[in-house]
Amino acid sequence: MPTFTALTTLPGKDSAEALGEALELLDPTPTGVGVFEVEDGSGLWEVGAYFTETPDDLALTLLAAAHGGKPFTVSELPETDWVAAVKRQLHPVVAGRFFVYGSHDADQVPPTSIGLLIEAAMAFGTGHHGTTQGCLEALDALITQGVRARNVADIGCGTAVLALAAAKVWPDTVIASDIDPVAVDVARANALANGLADQVICVEATGFDHPDLISRAPYDLIFANILMGPLIALAPDMATNAAQNCHIILSGLLNPQADSVVAAYEAQGFALTRREILGDWTTLTLKRR
Repeated sequence: MPTFTALTTLPGKDSAEALGEALELLDPTPTGVGVFEVEDGSGLWEVGAYFTETPDDLALTLLAAAHGGKPFTVSELPETDWVAAVKRQLHPVVAGRFFVYGSHDADQVPPTSIGLLIEAAMAFGTGHHGTTQGCLEALDALITQGVRARNVADIGCGTAVLALAAAKVWPDTVIASDIDPVAVDVARANALANGLADQVICVEATGFDHPDLISRAPYDLIFANILMGPLIALAPDMATNAAQNCHIILSGLLNPQADSVVAAYEAQGFALTRREILGDWTTLTLKRR
């Protein structure tokens, strides 16, 4: 069955979300619609739709114009087993003592490393992105310094690779949350695959807005690998839920965005202790003063 994509960009979250909602009313109806902020500091948003029938070019042109977007680019995708293709391309990632791998590389885990089995899936964080790798290396650095976190939260967990890494190091329960229910399902599956189903609790939540997250606070270590805007908005809640001397590891940041996040967290009583740059991406480690 052929698959078609239709993509455009436009300024402003409200306009992008309105266009996304309008796409869902088209005939033929798209099988999926996505609205994402472009992570380049331009203020643009990308709106895309998937179709299993040839989309109506005229209707797409009118919708884009009505919402201030560029004309849609429509493409037909080849029939491909994308998960199998991605698995073939994903090689193991070494981040300090951590070794992130898929099941196709299970025989490659070094005996001196902590293996994290993460399959290619519909959730962010296979370990190959500079932000996830940076967070794992930041965690490795804390462990090397002798930090012992007994209460850990992973906010915006994606595949829960960071929560799993903490749970592999420390025999305490870790809580992982994500706003996306698909990510929560993937996180639970990964916890089970790594033998940590009883140790890693996975919940659907925005920020700390969940009874399980609130009841377990304050935390000794908090991960948040999301985006600059949500990280800045989360800073007051992060301070509320952080224990004295809590470490936080933040990423999802393009390098020019890092200073704004540092400033937001310094205003909440955190101090920067480490800055890791991998390519275009920065990972920050801060400690509550």
